[in-house]
Parts: sequence; structure tokens; C-alpha cells
Amino acid sequence: MKKNVTTLLRDKGFKVTPQRIAIYNALLSTKEHPKAETIYNKLLPLYPTMSLATVYKTLETLSNLNLIQVLNLGEDSFRYDADMSTHHHIRCLKCDKVEDLHGIDAQTFINEVTDKTNYTLQRQQFYFFGVCPNCQKSH
Repeated sequence: MKKNVTTLLRDKGFKVTPQRIAIYNALLSTKEHPKAETIYNKLLPLYPTMSLATVYKTLETLSNLNLIQVLNLGEDSFRYDADMSTHHHIRCLKCDKVEDLHGIDAQTFINEVTDKTNYTLQRQQFYFFGVCPNCQKSH
């Protein structure tokens, strides 16, 4: 069973603050892959004294604890995902929506990279880019 985020934070020597829990819960409750600024703006009415720096520091902590993924989708800032299952992402180049891609077997490609480089791979992220069905309809 996966450890509770509160227990994990305490075990690793971090203070358990309402803001940290709220930031993690905000990521758990969405499939939108928000940027730090989006999380900050969503939580600001509930935590008016919270700073954007607190959001960034918390996201870094959660990432270091392997509770969230940091996504670099070629934008001006990172996005975040609390879904730690093995999956890939696709970004619409028109509306910037990011979606999860589950059920795509990349193992053959991963094996080929390992064979050709002799690296011991630790992790990988695959990003795909295109135009989503909604944007295709509207353009």
C-alpha cells in the first residue's frame, strides 16, 4: 500500500502544511496537467498568504519524493501530473491541452535504446504533439 503523503513528508523531514497538502490534492483531483501558476491561482482564494514560490518549492519537493511527474512539453514553464503510472502525454499545439496516453506499449523502443546505447535506463517520458479533435473542428 502506498504511503500517505502526510506520512511520507514527515518521514523525509518536511513540515506538513495545509498548503503542501492542498497543492498535492489539487494535482490529484485533475487530469489537466496544470502549470504552477494555475495551481497557485486556483488555491489563492483558499490560502491568500501563500506565495507562488511556495507552490514551486512544494512541487519540487513532491517531485523529489516521486509523488508527481514534472512534464517539459516545450512551453515556457513545466506542467505537473500526480498520475505516477507508466504513461505518455500528448499536447495540442493549438489550445495547449495536455492529455494522458495510457495503454501504449513502448517497451520495444525502450529495449532498442538500451541495446544501442548500453545505458541502464532509469526512467523515460514520451511526448507527442498534434492538433486535438476540438481544434481540428474549429479551424
